[in-house]
Amino acid sequence: MSRTELTGALWRQPEFRRGAREMMGVSLGISAWGLVTGVAMVKSGLSVPLALLMSLVVFAGSSQLAALPLIASGAPMWVLWATAFCVNLRFVIFSVQWRMYFGHLPLLQRMSVGYFAADLNYVAFLKRFPEPKPNPAQLPYYWGGVAWNWASWQIPSIIGILAANHVPTEWGLGFAGVLALLGLSYTLLKDRNTWVSAAVAGCAAVAAYGLPLRLNILVSIAVAVTVGLLMEHWLPERRAEQ
Repeated sequence: MSRTELTGALWRQPEFRRGAREMMGVSLGISAWGLVTGVAMVKSGLSVPLALLMSLVVFAGSSQLAALPLIASGAPMWVLWATAFCVNLRFVIFSVQWRMYFGHLPLLQRMSVGYFAADLNYVAFLKRFPEPKPNPAQLPYYWGGVAWNWASWQIPSIIGILAANHVPTEWGLGFAGVLALLGLSYTLLKDRNTWVSAAVAGCAAVAAYGLPLRLNILVSIAVAVTVGLLMEHWLPERRAEQ
């Protein structure tokens, strides 16, 4: 079967449509976030071609927004890399989980799966397939969800990049971006551990706000990850005792 035939067969799968449909509910927040990020890239000093390249190649909104102030302030490269690494560290956890479903695929196919992976797709996928073993319906469902998610991000992001020079800074798009991120983050807070980790991250970020080069982001991530790991280790023992 050719690549075109394979893509057509995938598109017609009911699970592909289901995956896309289940991402529609959160696509408004993703689009708002993408639009703000697109404007922010150009406002931070990136040229339009470079901003387009960053949007299409990096495809990681959180690390893009975290890196932009560092790029604008001329921060050292190690700070830029460390920030992006810490912000995207969660994808290591996602990959460990998704390996149980997609680990049997060829390398190039696994790499494409990894590029399109996103937070909310991870949440929706595990809700749809809680049992960690391969299933023929999983790949169509995954591609349906990530295709909708990718388009919901990239189209507004590109619009924001192209229209950034015509957007007045007085519009307060940064605040709109914060609201979009808060809405998306809320969907990921599913239990006590994630709520506590998020609260600790927020407190740490505020407490370390005075650090230069936005290093408070690194501090908040490190503290939140540490607290989350400690709670994951401690709570099962507590349940066992009860």
